[in-house]
Amino acid sequence: MPIDQFLSEFFGQNMLYLLLAVFIVVCISAGVRIVPQSEKYVVERLGRLQSVLGPGINFIVPFLDRVRHKVSVLERQLPPMTQDAITSDNVLVQVETSVFYRIIEPEKTVYRIRDVDAAISTTVAGIVRSEIGRMELDQVQANRASLIDAVREQVAQQVDDWGIEVTRAEILDVNLDQATRAAMLQQLNAERARRAQVTEAEGKKRSVELQADADLYAAEQEAKARRVLADAEAYATQVVAVAIAENGLEAAQYQVALKQVEAISKMGAGQGNQTVVLPANALDAFADAFKMLKGR
Repeated sequence: MPIDQFLSEFFGQNMLYLLLAVFIVVCISAGVRIVPQSEKYVVERLGRLQSVLGPGINFIVPFLDRVRHKVSVLERQLPPMTQDAITSDNVLVQVETSVFYRIIEPEKTVYRIRDVDAAISTTVAGIVRSEIGRMELDQVQANRASLIDAVREQVAQQVDDWGIEVTRAEILDVNLDQATRAAMLQQLNAERARRAQVTEAEGKKRSVELQADADLYAAEQEAKARRVLADAEAYATQVVAVAIAENGLEAAQYQVALKQVEAISKMGAGQGNQTVVLPANALDAFADAFKMLKGR
């Protein structure tokens, strides 16, 4: 039997089964959808939202259901944006921001907003201007962390209806115009000069205080020394008075003669003194002292 005749008879008898098999294969191919882990599929039935397919194998109704949107659920980063803002003390600043987000409800995203990136960029710009308008320039520089938190929270509230989650919002830089920078630099230099003057004045004050303490300490020590000498002199005078009271006039004459001898000795001990002038009765003073000493 020729092969052409065989094929003709085979297909003629089994055409219905072949068409049925092809139809089943096409239905399976159209009804099975395998979704990657990083995506979600939005399915429409006759133009209306039917379901959202998650990662893995999914089944849909062939010819009625259609995958209309394939949405990535990976985290995305908007390009850095720069917008002008005016602080509460009327300083113009340029704020550079960056936002990270991801789509968690794609059925809201695809049916409620057309351009997600542009919508988020506009929302962030408005919120940043509003927040900076409530703060002074110094607060913007010092409280950047709180500013970032406020921007992230408000952006998250605004984009919640779009099925979007804001994961991070960063303020990359805050730039000032040239005139403001020059004024701030002048103010900084003036503040540094003021601190230097204060430090120098405090140093001088401390030096004067230390010198006064040193003078006071020296005066106290000198007063103590004089007190000791006065006590010694008083003690010596008391001893002499006791001796005079016990021995009478001879003790007084002996003390006077002893003082004369000490005075003459000091005159002779001076440096550069080659000639010593003695009173006429100097020798008598030595003799009187020795006589009184022998008499005692």
